[in-house]
Amino acid sequence: MMKIGIDKMSFFTPPTYVDMVELAEARGVDPNKYLYGIGQGKMGIAAEAYDIVAMATNAANKILTAEDKEQIDMVIFATESGVDHSKSAGTWVHDLLDIQPYARVVEFKQACYSATAGIQLAMGHLTMHPDSKVLILASDIAKYGVNTGGEPTQGAGAVAMLLSGDPSILAIETNSATYTKDIDDFWRPTYSEFAYVDGKYSNEAYLGTLNSVWDRYKDQFGAQVSDFEAMLFHVPYTKMGRKALLELADEMDETTSERFEKYYDSGIVYNYVVGNIYTGSLYLSLLSFLEQGDEVAAGSRIGLFSYGSGAVGEFFVGEIQAGYKDALLKEDHEKMLENRIKFALEEYERVLSNPVSIDEEGNAALETKHTNAGDFIFAGINEHKRFYKKL
Repeated sequence: MMKIGIDKMSFFTPPTYVDMVELAEARGVDPNKYLYGIGQGKMGIAAEAYDIVAMATNAANKILTAEDKEQIDMVIFATESGVDHSKSAGTWVHDLLDIQPYARVVEFKQACYSATAGIQLAMGHLTMHPDSKVLILASDIAKYGVNTGGEPTQGAGAVAMLLSGDPSILAIETNSATYTKDIDDFWRPTYSEFAYVDGKYSNEAYLGTLNSVWDRYKDQFGAQVSDFEAMLFHVPYTKMGRKALLELADEMDETTSERFEKYYDSGIVYNYVVGNIYTGSLYLSLLSFLEQGDEVAAGSRIGLFSYGSGAVGEFFVGEIQAGYKDALLKEDHEKMLENRIKFALEEYERVLSNPVSIDEEGNAALETKHTNAGDFIFAGINEHKRFYKKL
């Protein structure tokens, strides 16, 4: 049976961030509440020029060759930060990257879960069309507003994944378990720029969904935690994943627990300094685990828990492929993070509190400071139409 899964992957975060110690001190909070209480050291912030389309384009541009662009026949854009009620954000990416025109492009939404739905659709598509490739983009800007309860769990970034047959990084197993329940732990009405969240309830819903899908997976497929080399989770903030590990602790022996803890540490290196990127958070953790952790033996199975408030969850499994380290962009990602500029809090608050302003004719001119040469950026709005360019 043909293996299908992640052949290439990369991520992008804007070149500006907020230091969590400075934010805590400005809010009159003990910095340890942010550094250890939620487990965040830095928070990626998107200035005007880096919307979800620009971030996704920059992430995908790192991994796609001319051959890839000819073979891609589906682009799936997963986000809860959409820029148009009708048009898929992926259509701009498709054009900016010059992907062949006979491709299907769609946008998926279900809080932080939808990139996983994209993977499942791609798996079926590639089974029927084994010579094609599917580009999955998970791009989001987590915004809760200045001096709010959710402020320290913001972030911005995008993950791009190219799925194909005979993948170089991770083969996705067909067995998975899913769970859906209509709840209001987190939501953002169409009339609101910022999200609403019931923090305590959302944590409970996350862990409850984890238990539901894991129990379902065990019952269906006779699994146990020791079957997996590592477990990775949706990480809106890094302490949340640790809570998930603790939730499964009763099923682990000491050896398994120590192994999972070690791998979890490597799997949050990027999340700790980028923050919450919603649909991409699980996959940023996966990328961190692959790039920042010790090399894992080919054939090792990795358990993955995807969660989206409102709520949908899924537990699924990936199998590490031989030579996967050679397919990664570790140095590129580390350089991108090292070269970011720390936002002064006054500038951060200005960016967060002043969304793009559109005049009566449907035009908006954007500032292009805090940008890097060579990046794709959101360049403005002309007669209500968004346009982009490469610097």
